[in-house]
Amino acid sequence: MKLIIKLVIVALIANAAWRLGLEYSTHYRFSDSVQDAAIDSSLSDAQLRQRVLELAARYDVPLADEDLMIRTEYSRRFINGSYVKPITILPGYDRKWSFTLAVESYVLAPKR
Repeated sequence: MKLIIKLVIVALIANAAWRLGLEYSTHYRFSDSVQDAAIDSSLSDAQLRQRVLELAARYDVPLADEDLMIRTEYSRRFINGSYVKPITILPGYDRKWSFTLAVESYVLAPKR
């Protein structure tokens, strides 16, 4: 009986770790895609905002427009944002998890 309880506990911990790992993997892929988009000098801040929101929809990231800040200073771009996503840690138990997006990038000059 003790063995079964231990196995159930290990399975619950493994399940929680798997679900958290998947969400963090998605967050890092989304962040990398935003980094790639930030380098594009042909995009204005408004176009980049739209692109970031499109990427958020593609990666199923609940990032709202009002939670996103984009600014360009000379040849550098700063993209900051945050979102909260519910993650099922245990069966029947969801926890709201906060993620922060912080991208700083140099804007590449267009090819001549």
